[in-house]
Amino acid sequence: SKFMLEIKNIIFELGGVIINLDIPKTINEFNKITPEPFENVYTQLKQDDVFDKFDKGEITEEDFFNKINVLLNSNLSFEKMKFAWNAMLLDFPKNRLDLLLKLKNRYRIFLLSNTNETHITEFEASLFENHGFKNLDSFFEKVYYSCRIGMRKPNSDIFEFVLNENGLNPEETLFIDDTIIHVNGASQIGINAYLLDQNREVELLLIENGIVTN
Repeated sequence: SKFMLEIKNIIFELGGVIINLDIPKTINEFNKITPEPFENVYTQLKQDDVFDKFDKGEITEEDFFNKINVLLNSNLSFEKMKFAWNAMLLDFPKNRLDLLLKLKNRYRIFLLSNTNETHITEFEASLFENHGFKNLDSFFEKVYYSCRIGMRKPNSDIFEFVLNENGLNPEETLFIDDTIIHVNGASQIGINAYLLDQNREVELLLIENGIVTN
């Protein structure tokens, strides 16, 4: 193993690590229905601050969709917008859920996601429909959603909050995310942070680092 101290805790990102995501799908769905291109306000790399506010739970779903209508010069129903906004959320592969259940026996594992109430409602419904679990609480010691704690990655406060609340030593903690700025944010406070490359299974990363035996 490459680590100085033994890894005891693993913090996972949700999108692109546990659930499959397709952000261009949301952009395309909005572009079918809005006069202005959705890329003007939202891309994977940068976004209007309305998205950050929604991720931090500072505005309601209704405020969020109203603001999108204003930004995109549109007058769409919330239902149409909700469909487009949720389009990026794909499936939970069973092998990843099985992996989490296996890891939970040997490590303290946590989820840390920048997300919003609309997405939580949608992916929990999908998880229940496809796998019979009402939420992700069965898979982790604790689940942290940005919109419910008022902080978001990559700010160090959110990482410190998770470490402090659970008494985790950053040197014994692994963090896995598919976004480089989040990985850098975790690294800055001493967490062993790994970037999961696109189209790469998280299990392979864990096997390579001696966390999981195949």
